[in-house]
Amino acid sequence: MCTFAVMQTNLPQDFVRLMHEHFDTKTAEGLCSALTSTDPEVSIRLNLRKMSVEDVLAFRPELEQVSWCPGAFYLKDRPAFTFDPLFHAGAYYVQEASSMYVAEVLKQFVPLDRPLVALDLCAAPGGKSTLLQSIIPDGSLLVSNEPIAKRSQILSENMQKWTRGLSAGAPHCIVTQNFPAEFGALTGQVDVLLTDVPCSGEGMFRKDEDAVREWSLENVRMCQQRQRDILQDIWHVLKPGGLLIYSTCTFNRFEDEDNTRFICDEMGGFCLLERHFLPGRDRGEGFYVAAIRKGGNADESAEKDIQHTATKVRRTLRVLFDSVSSLQPDAPFVELTYGEALQYLRREALRVEAPRGMVTLRYRNLILGQGKCVGSRINNLYPEAWRIRSTYTTPFSILGIEN
Repeated sequence: MCTFAVMQTNLPQDFVRLMHEHFDTKTAEGLCSALTSTDPEVSIRLNLRKMSVEDVLAFRPELEQVSWCPGAFYLKDRPAFTFDPLFHAGAYYVQEASSMYVAEVLKQFVPLDRPLVALDLCAAPGGKSTLLQSIIPDGSLLVSNEPIAKRSQILSENMQKWTRGLSAGAPHCIVTQNFPAEFGALTGQVDVLLTDVPCSGEGMFRKDEDAVREWSLENVRMCQQRQRDILQDIWHVLKPGGLLIYSTCTFNRFEDEDNTRFICDEMGGFCLLERHFLPGRDRGEGFYVAAIRKGGNADESAEKDIQHTATKVRRTLRVLFDSVSSLQPDAPFVELTYGEALQYLRREALRVEAPRGMVTLRYRNLILGQGKCVGSRINNLYPEAWRIRSTYTTPFSILGIEN
């Protein structure tokens, strides 16, 4: 009979048993110990179209880079990101390092020398979509989808901030709110399909006590079936030879390896890579990813009509944001200090010298949004739903505060 350390007793015993069945004893014990006795890592990923690695290292030379993702860093603690205007300008994204491994999967298995169509099916809050948008080639189309209304609004906000101010040639992003069965018009149109499916949330045990309380073997089995339903509903959009990136934040084989086998045996996929990230062994939260190639050969001689696909998205899906049709009109730039930037992000009126009419507000040359100068003040046009609601400020900027 197995005996487990005292520190593991606040984990569901069925979960502990499963981990010892799925992994060797040392790995299972290390995982369970890490879940109950260590804090999560904090990591960020730069928007390399807005900020360079050199920019950050010049100010924070002590930061350690995440080895599998360009422009990503571990932080020693979790600062008050809310009060960094650069965060709101889409200069970087706070993301678990383990989930950034999608960058390595793309690098290994996707030709990144020509434009492509990518669909992130369950994209909220936007970590993997912002990563995709950063890595896929210029001229590509990214559809970032979230079926749940409240979560889709958060996704839309993050994608708008991430893509605001980028050049016209940057990957085109459309945010949609649809369920998998509603993507019939995109059959055979997608080169890269990312499905970070809803799961039992074992990888959240260090961060969310509710995830521990709500875990059960019954829920694991329910999630496994729901994941298979999602995959079967969306598989048709992937073109022959296209790549499915299947991921969860769980450790159990039912939602991970068994579903990968299901995709290969029942749906015609070929597994190219599987990778588990385990706290106690890897620097990051729990994450499983599989790279699966769809059977068949793509017609490489056929010219990609990405604009035609974008038109299908607009006509058949519920669009929340379109980085092409949502481009803001040209307006004079007004540079803000740190304090003025926080005023703007709180949706307060600004008393800053500016030409009359529409103006674009920036902090460190990165766009925050727009306002309208009416003489002695600038009326604030920052979206109400996005504003910083806290009146308390813990001053912070990833590059230091300059007034």
